[in-house]
Amino acid sequence: MLSARWSIALALGGALGACAPPPPPVIAQLPPFSFTAQSGATVTLAGLAGHPWVADFIFTRCIAYCPRLTARMKELRRELPSEVKSVSFTVDPDHDTPAVLAQYAREWHADGEVWLFLTGPRERMWTLVQKGFLLPVEAQPQVTASPILHSNRFVLVDGRGRVRGTYEAFDADALDRLRRDLRGIEAERPS
Repeated sequence: MLSARWSIALALGGALGACAPPPPPVIAQLPPFSFTAQSGATVTLAGLAGHPWVADFIFTRCIAYCPRLTARMKELRRELPSEVKSVSFTVDPDHDTPAVLAQYAREWHADGEVWLFLTGPRERMWTLVQKGFLLPVEAQPQVTASPILHSNRFVLVDGRGRVRGTYEAFDADALDRLRRDLRGIEAERPS
């Protein structure tokens, strides 16, 4: 179950005559994965089961959108219940080792219990992004500010590892949809 704050919001919505939003459609089922977090711990899809989570895709050397994307995730993280994790996948795993990600997490004051930064072999990471999350990632070495092209979307994943929505991270309306869809996922869970 989600935190009391979210449960109260759902209850108030019902008390005021508003129904819980419908659950969002299933877009894709993520394949099993195993990556390494900033702490050195192994994180798997099965280990994230049971609660929804929000993913994004960054790399620590990025000077273009990644700092803004991480800042936006930090803002969102402030309102998410602890049961809903944030999971940032690096698209530059050759550089972004667990130690590099740990330093990046410290710089952003990210709580490692609820905000994971994952790395692993590049081919497996990029395959997961492209075929699992259905988002772009590709090298563009001619662009020094951002030598890796990747999505600036947040992805909502349910407790069964299914992609339930993607949301433009810099669009307030899209983030409102993410919040609504998260409530919809909670409403579809059996009590």
